[in-house]
Amino acid sequence: MPTYNKLVRDLIPEIITKCGKTPVTRTLSNEEYLIELDRKLNEECAEYQADKSIEELADMLEVMYAIVKARGYTIEDLESVRIEKAHKRGGFEEKIFLKEVKES
Repeated sequence: MPTYNKLVRDLIPEIITKCGKTPVTRTLSNEEYLIELDRKLNEECAEYQADKSIEELADMLEVMYAIVKARGYTIEDLESVRIEKAHKRGGFEEKIFLKEVKES
């Protein structure tokens, strides 16, 4: 019997049951949830790095949205901060690679 010990999407237990298997789950505390969300983000990032698919990017975004909510923010808060930083510091569209900074 495989052991997973990881945060999964809400419908995964139902999907497992429909396959004729029995999932063993528990509900995390808020503190555990935040820890597991961070772990899940790392997992999804590694999966994206491995195959560069849009599906893995979508998974990363889903986890990020969950982290935003779990930390008491809104998606609008996140987007507002993103826009503010883009106005102050720019985005990444110019493909600028900083090699070094020399003292004058």
